[in-house]
Amino acid sequence: MASEPVPLSGLARRLVEENILDADSAIRSTEEARKEGTPFVAYLVSNGLAESRTIAVSASEEFGVPLLDLSAFDVESIPKDLVKDNLIRQHNALPLVRRGMRLFVAVSDPTNLQALDEIKFQTGVNTEAVLVEEDKLQTLIEQFLNRQDENALGDLGDDDLEDLDMEAMDDADDDNEVDPRAATDDTPVVRFVNKMLLDAIKSGASDIHFEPYEKTYRVRFRTDGILHVVATPPSNLGTRLAARLKVMSELDISERRVPQDGRIKMKLSKTRAIDFRVNTLPTLWGEKIVLRILDPGSAKMGIEALGFEDDQQKYFLEALARPQGMILVTGPTGSGKTVSLYTGLNILNTAERNIATAEDPVEINLEGINQVNVNNRVGLDFASALRSFLRQDPDVVMVGEIRDLETAEIAIKAAQTGHLVLSTLHTNSAAETLTRLRNMGVPAFNLATSVALIIAQRLARRLCPNCKRTIDVPKETLEAEGFTEEQISRGFEVYEANPDGCAKCKDGYKGRVGIYEVVKITREMSRIIMEDGNSLELAQQARELGFNDLRASGLEKVIQGVTSLVEVNRVTTGH
Repeated sequence: MASEPVPLSGLARRLVEENILDADSAIRSTEEARKEGTPFVAYLVSNGLAESRTIAVSASEEFGVPLLDLSAFDVESIPKDLVKDNLIRQHNALPLVRRGMRLFVAVSDPTNLQALDEIKFQTGVNTEAVLVEEDKLQTLIEQFLNRQDENALGDLGDDDLEDLDMEAMDDADDDNEVDPRAATDDTPVVRFVNKMLLDAIKSGASDIHFEPYEKTYRVRFRTDGILHVVATPPSNLGTRLAARLKVMSELDISERRVPQDGRIKMKLSKTRAIDFRVNTLPTLWGEKIVLRILDPGSAKMGIEALGFEDDQQKYFLEALARPQGMILVTGPTGSGKTVSLYTGLNILNTAERNIATAEDPVEINLEGINQVNVNNRVGLDFASALRSFLRQDPDVVMVGEIRDLETAEIAIKAAQTGHLVLSTLHTNSAAETLTRLRNMGVPAFNLATSVALIIAQRLARRLCPNCKRTIDVPKETLEAEGFTEEQISRGFEVYEANPDGCAKCKDGYKGRVGIYEVVKITREMSRIIMEDGNSLELAQQARELGFNDLRASGLEKVIQGVTSLVEVNRVTTGH
């Protein structure tokens, strides 16, 4: 009996015919990719449904498009300023070579005719597709676009440093008078500060520390969570460096006895600007100033880039899809809670929803979300902001942090009355989050009926894929570290960082990945909460239900070769 014809066409049909995908997976992937606005091949590869190489070979045979190996292709040879960056990202297509009036464009899906048409329209030259593997295409696109950004910064020579367009970002209550001449009176200091800010952006730092001591002065960057010294200017420049930074952020340069907060916007070009959050602190030998680099792009990088395991991502998306309830994200300062929350808000940010956030302070500006800066000096705290939100017909509410019983009670009431509430706490695990709220005075019944999901998280450094190396670890050591008998018997490679690093990384690490404990509040968990169970009982129940704790999730990242055992120990045990 003949099978029913598969309602598929193009590349999806070919992959089914060659048994690379089954029909159901192909149909579902086509629909999901369309919903997410993701190219079909990119969806398959990112979700591990098919290998890049297998798809490319099959597509090349089906459509008669030449197959090119991008691994040997030099990013420096790609024509610059020919096609806009947003078009490259949108269509997952990269122009490789121009020959007269012909432009060869790398694509992983030869049926992506819209990409070729739009690139032809923008450039005015004929386009021809060259088929490449999806993972190699993604790598080359990132290298090309990053090179564009670095070149934009690299083009700024010493003569341009003092002419960079800097402006303070008014936080509504900063009306201090400053002397504008101070910004240009000290040219060497102006150039040094601008160079530090640019170097921090180039190196991917998250924070810059300007630190005065009795006989020395140092500048440190925090890169991938680790501080390192980058400059030691003369200590007698400390006062002038502090004054320059305070002028840039419109703080009171005459006041050196109390901490101050401000913001700076650095305009690198017409299309690119970087924001800095500035805090000053009076110390024994002068004012220490810390700048947090705020990257709007980090909140829009997509849930797949955060580092959730498949089941953890599913629980998070299910909780976000609920019409009401509370999602709590917990972890120490600098563990990526803000990015996790904003990734969730980005998914929810549609024209049909009214979203409001109260933050201290607002770190990332997002179009379409009503963001409020908490200001305790004028009585605008989290609780009062939350009360106002509930009179503004909200669908989704985000509270920067639950610090007291009043805020907790209002947030829980909102979660029980038809609102989705997202917030953070400073606790070490999911179980401790529930006991912390109980200790604040929140009734057990309210917790059990309002909290839908708790995410505890840490950020671990990613091993550099270019120079990481394998090490032999005895079975006894693996068991002592917490790997299960089943994991050890399956076998896996353990990698370590190359301490010398390479041209593409620092100390063998490049970038960071999240390690998560995601706990869905089930009936069993609710029962323990109602019975006033302690954090040990809650943690035990979570393990029995199959929810990985932070340690288990970290060890999973070691098995995947994403990070090292040393790094997992650092972020989960403090050693």
